[in-house]
Amino acid sequence: MAQQYIQSLIRPFAEVCIYVFKDLVGTNIAVNRPYFSDKEMLHNWDISALISFSGQVQGVVLISMNRSLAKELANRLTGTVHTAIDEDVTDALGEIVNIIAGRAKQSLQNTFKLIISLPTIILGSGYGIKWPIHRSRILCIPFTIFEQETFILTVALEPVEGGEHLSA
Repeated sequence: MAQQYIQSLIRPFAEVCIYVFKDLVGTNIAVNRPYFSDKEMLHNWDISALISFSGQVQGVVLISMNRSLAKELANRLTGTVHTAIDEDVTDALGEIVNIIAGRAKQSLQNTFKLIISLPTIILGSGYGIKWPIHRSRILCIPFTIFEQETFILTVALEPVEGGEHLSA
């Protein structure tokens, strides 16, 4: 039952991520083997963007990557070359996570009433997150892009106690 619940929440994120990168960035990505993370794990990516979910499900969706990939994505989205993590780069990553979360929300709204936050950008590595979940596990979905670059989508969602589902 728990495995089915996790898959019903996570599948929309992987599918949407594939679609967003193909449609928005114009490139294919490959899904690598997902794994569960420890709540105490430090994140060693250069830049991350997160969006929180609230409503009948609470939690966080986080996309993380190295600075070179973030700049390349911004280059492709803006049509200009970025040599540093500037406002265009952070805006591009914020827009990517916003679209992923928004489309996943649409998929999940058949079952849950949800609200998503505005994106928050985290610069630097070695940070920890105080996850707003208690029982759920933190699922990391790694992707490969441009043949050898990688990024990760981290999803930690759980139903709110007492929250009723829209469908059985």
